[in-house]
Amino acid sequence: MPPPNNPTINNKVANRGRSAIAICGATATGKSGLAIKLAKRLGSVILSADSRQVYREFDIGTAKPTLAQQQEIPHYLIDISSPTETLTVADYQAQAQALLKGEKEEANIKFPHPPILLVGGTGLYLKSIVRGLKIPRVAPNLELRSQLSSLGQIQLYNFLQQVDPSAAQKIHPHDEVRTLRALEVFYVTGQPISQQQGENPPDYPIFQIGLDCKSDILTGRIAQRTEEMLEMGLVAEVETLCQKYGWDLPLLDTLGYREIKQYLAGEVSLVEAKESIVLHTRQFAKRQRTWFRAVPEIEWFDADSYDLLERVWEFVSERLNCFEEY
Repeated sequence: MPPPNNPTINNKVANRGRSAIAICGATATGKSGLAIKLAKRLGSVILSADSRQVYREFDIGTAKPTLAQQQEIPHYLIDISSPTETLTVADYQAQAQALLKGEKEEANIKFPHPPILLVGGTGLYLKSIVRGLKIPRVAPNLELRSQLSSLGQIQLYNFLQQVDPSAAQKIHPHDEVRTLRALEVFYVTGQPISQQQGENPPDYPIFQIGLDCKSDILTGRIAQRTEEMLEMGLVAEVETLCQKYGWDLPLLDTLGYREIKQYLAGEVSLVEAKESIVLHTRQFAKRQRTWFRAVPEIEWFDADSYDLLERVWEFVSERLNCFEEY
């Protein structure tokens, strides 16, 4: 097995175009830890694929890489948006693709030829890059959404069937979020969302690694990480964010922050809040596993394996050799 910084592999990578490795899986499976170790061996950088880590000041509750970790390995697409703004999938995709293609100044300076690591558990973020999703660049229109929502889901779905029957066939009649989004795109652009979607896969190779483990082990990992977040100051973080941005900030109603906000409001005890975080994180992890298990291109590894890094390294080395003539 080749040692870290193996010159043979490095030379082969240097003679090819850009490539990427996606490391995905449910929350608490150790994606960030593996990515940092792998990045050291490859001389790579990391692009985050987490829909909450893009927001500044939301650190502990999102399990954002620490400053020490970010200094150890360059991380990108972290802290790129204000908590009061909405960073859409299209926004994320545009920034990630620019970095992957070396179109941004920092990409040309910082990024070496070894594959870039795309790391996170937000399935849609990863899919937008790996599959090159065509996403209508329509920002959320709160006023329009409010007007449409007042009509009720039954009426909205009837509208969608009239203006975009192709989209309606793919959207469940009770799916309010997707129905509303499809109508929003239609009313803003004048074109059905079904005509604006599709895929345009990247012209560079991306292969995918998935981390998973048994349910009971994952539950233990989630419980341990929740405890660590509390020890790191999650309660203080939430309290500070509430004071700065107000209790109604949408991001404060996401996993981990919502439960601590309930504790701060005196609705539950800290023990109850912690138990709720573990429960809701388990439910979230289940949804993540379902999403990623439906992707046949992912090569799965046991996150609890004692030789995980070496197994992944062997897989990565083989894939890099396969892309030698890319």
